[in-house]
Amino acid sequence: MARKRANGEGTIRKRADGSWEARYCADGKRRSVYGRTQSMWHRDYLGNVKLGTADTYEMQIRVHIVPALGDVKLSALRTPMIQRLYNRKREEGLSPKSIKNIHGCLHKALDVAVKIGYLSKNPSDNCILPRIEQAEIHPLDTPELSKLLAFLKGHEHEALIVTAIFTGLRSGELLGLTWDCVDFENGLIRVTKQLAQPRKKGEVFRFATLKNSKPRTIAPAPTVFQVLKKHKEEQEAQRKALGPAWNDGGFPNLVFTHSDGSHLSQPTAWKILHKILVAAGIDAHRFHDLRHTYVVSSIMAGDDQFHYGGG
Repeated sequence: MARKRANGEGTIRKRADGSWEARYCADGKRRSVYGRTQSMWHRDYLGNVKLGTADTYEMQIRVHIVPALGDVKLSALRTPMIQRLYNRKREEGLSPKSIKNIHGCLHKALDVAVKIGYLSKNPSDNCILPRIEQAEIHPLDTPELSKLLAFLKGHEHEALIVTAIFTGLRSGELLGLTWDCVDFENGLIRVTKQLAQPRKKGEVFRFATLKNSKPRTIAPAPTVFQVLKKHKEEQEAQRKALGPAWNDGGFPNLVFTHSDGSHLSQPTAWKILHKILVAAGIDAHRFHDLRHTYVVSSIMAGDDQFHYGGG
């Protein structure tokens, strides 16, 4: 996006060789700064956000914002221009949530422009965003939950699904759970990180901070630890059997893995759940629904008529 101070002191323009020149005034003299990229805000003002968030902003800038507004001088940017961008994206089939994400990125960038004096006010403040309809949540009901738990006994992914149901952990938190965070002695699980998916080519899986950046400690029902203890024993036996063929992929000590020790991905976890539900004769549910089934399962775990002792 070409940028210009509100008082005409500074601009950013693309040069003939493809580089970018930022002109500004300092001490009464005009100065220039050159760079290969236009996304100076993305590079210089996002040091305090999570890596994943910064990557998302980069994608929004590259795919949506620059193609539509990249030739508009910052001083000439107006609310109707931004509104037309959002309207066009809606016509192209983008979801209201995706448009809100684009707006969040652009609004944050323009807020910085206001703070450093490039703009007197944020032109995206008064844009109207499409309404986001909250996705309906479908936790398993009591009959479905009882049926699922009965089916899971002895299943290779019993521990993964049971832990998801009885802890309320998000899928990334489950896949990033390591054995050092499972306190068998005191019956506690510390949730400190998640396994983050690669967002673009060249990136790899990595441990990341939690969604709200706040670690927490939970105390699931004792039956969860019974299942996890059995799972740990089976995992150790499998590790010894495979020897050098055991492949932790740079993530040692993970609780939930493939049979060769490699980490799971969120799409893989979703497929695992789907196959289990089909085999158990239960209607389709999202993996996220297990997180909300946690409320039901917690009540059931305290019911004398309900018992889950694992496989």
